[in-house]
Amino acid sequence: MTATRTSRPATDLTQPSVFERILVGVDGGKLSFDACRQASLLASPETVIEAATVTLFPPATAAALGANELAADLEETAGSALLAARQILGPHAELRRLEGITVEVLLEEVKRTKPTLLAIGAPEHPRVEEIVFGGVGGELLHQARCSVLLARPTADERSFPRTIVVGLDGSKQAERAYAVAREIAERRHSMVQTVVALGGKRVALGEIAKRHRGVETSPACPVPALVAASDCADLLVVGSRGLHGPRALGSVSERVAHRAPCSVLVVR
Repeated sequence: MTATRTSRPATDLTQPSVFERILVGVDGGKLSFDACRQASLLASPETVIEAATVTLFPPATAAALGANELAADLEETAGSALLAARQILGPHAELRRLEGITVEVLLEEVKRTKPTLLAIGAPEHPRVEEIVFGGVGGELLHQARCSVLLARPTADERSFPRTIVVGLDGSKQAERAYAVAREIAERRHSMVQTVVALGGKRVALGEIAKRHRGVETSPACPVPALVAASDCADLLVVGSRGLHGPRALGSVSERVAHRAPCSVLVVR
């Protein structure tokens, strides 16, 4: 694997930064707090960061039904989650509590606030289980109309991400992902590794090599190639072809997001 240290940003100026406005979904679990930490580290000084926690059963409704203990638990859980998010994200983050079904409410919040990035904890269920029974992480990845960060634990939270892996295939989506990775690397002093998988659809390796020095090739198909390359990385960045809902099932970005051992940033 070839590693290259960036010396200048290569952001695509025709599109807004992925980190212009970040919405973090917080459920009180460790992975959601990992999402808070990683979002705060990836953010630029100009980034607007918001955090939202969703309560399925409104405390006021529980109290009205006589379930006072449940109401108190819901109130305490939501309050504790937002307090912890505040401590991670800092005093300037916008925090709010939402009520309803998590996926529906967060998707509505994405539609309303138009973030450029949604940060959430990575799915903890097997991919097949996510497809059959549904899951918050998988559903948001499929349906959110913005870039998505799926956070997983990292060895050193303060230096995240030390190493970034980017998948290249010659497409404009992959080039956009590479530009985002370069933007992160410039700000975080990260190492960037570029990978081209030769076992899937035919790629113009010569053209890719002209644009990217030190690109590494793998004889495997894209998903196993990227998963293997990210084994020692902190962040895997892949481009999305803009598919949503059932059409997104089986896409490289969707499968990699579930299988990678590190955090995954799907760039749209």
